[in-house]
Amino acid sequence: MSTGISTLTVRDTGISQPLGHFGHAKIKMKEIEPICRVLEPRSDYCEIKGNIRIQGNSSTIFIASSHMSNSEGNSSWRIRPYARKENAAAMEFVRKWTIKLVAGHEDIPNCTQHHRIPAILFSLGGFSGNHFHDFTDLVIPLYLTSRQFNGEVSFLTTDYRPWWITKFQGILDGLSRHEIVNIDREEEIHCYPSVIVGLKCHKELSIDPSISLNRLSMKDFRQFLRSSYSLKRTTAIKMRKGEHKRPNLMIISRRGSRLLMNEGKISKMARRLGFDVIVADASLSTNLSRFAQIVNSCDVMMGVHGAGLANMVFLPENAILIQVVPLGGIDEPARKDFGEPAIDMNIRYLEYKIRVQESSLIQLYPLDHAVLRDPLSFHKQGWDAIKNTYLEKQNVRIDVRRFRTALLKALKLLHH
Repeated sequence: MSTGISTLTVRDTGISQPLGHFGHAKIKMKEIEPICRVLEPRSDYCEIKGNIRIQGNSSTIFIASSHMSNSEGNSSWRIRPYARKENAAAMEFVRKWTIKLVAGHEDIPNCTQHHRIPAILFSLGGFSGNHFHDFTDLVIPLYLTSRQFNGEVSFLTTDYRPWWITKFQGILDGLSRHEIVNIDREEEIHCYPSVIVGLKCHKELSIDPSISLNRLSMKDFRQFLRSSYSLKRTTAIKMRKGEHKRPNLMIISRRGSRLLMNEGKISKMARRLGFDVIVADASLSTNLSRFAQIVNSCDVMMGVHGAGLANMVFLPENAILIQVVPLGGIDEPARKDFGEPAIDMNIRYLEYKIRVQESSLIQLYPLDHAVLRDPLSFHKQGWDAIKNTYLEKQNVRIDVRRFRTALLKALKLLHH
């Protein structure tokens, strides 16, 4: 650890609020170097080294400094350790943790559990349970934050969700060799040599290797997934002229909203073109190990914009994702959520934008209504109106002849 640090630099946002200040250069912190990064767009996190004591039942982390006198006062920060800080709705379900830098040992509890390995503290609240958010807010950031420790790290979970641990056990076991701690219920005072509070996060469903430690990338992450779930296929099928191989097409079937109303006709047409078709209920991904195997067996995945498309992380290299984009002027979030991440994963990306006649909204609104005629003008009513209308009320009935072109393009790509 570096020495001669004279000040602790903490930057402020609305979520992480400093409650005190340092006595400028008077504090010589040679034992600790906590750094809270709160200007990052996606997440706040603190990297702390030194004499650290965690009191789980009060959601407090104490950092003792023998180089700080009582007269110089204490300092404190509040962090919600979940990687979607810009979304107030998500952060409502995230416990707030206090990080306190204190003088000496007088005002902090004594250690009752000593640990020699570092720890990472993160929340399982927020939007956990939504498959897209499970990966983009939790799994990928946890991989990005913890991979440097090669399994020798303790995971401290706040807002504990036992079903989440069960679902992602295969991934968690690959990132830490140690038992996961439900830190909120702990009455012991856990002491660590270093702690990271919160998770590093770059962008939706992806990693930026230019700024990640050791230049980790989505290629590395997907290799980690293949190892964790013993996925056999590294590369999608390579079709050659004259061969009669049939690539596997997975249709992600949704429940509730954005249903593909004519799945049967799409499947029949795809089989005629030469695909073997698997219609997969995205809810099956609760058995992630089994579902990962099924996805990995496929060469093409298609589905209406939604959380189930996050399963593309298990596709082999050079596979193809076809995202069906519903009506509503949501092209940009569709590309941001799945189109751009697909490219980072070395997955070829095709987009099928539906027309008004393919939307179930024509049964709810007259053709001259702004919802159908000018969705972008409807956006002025805000995200809740967009979500309620275009994401929650809309189903899709694809024009089979028109969609045939997209599947033919996918077949052509599999020949290259």
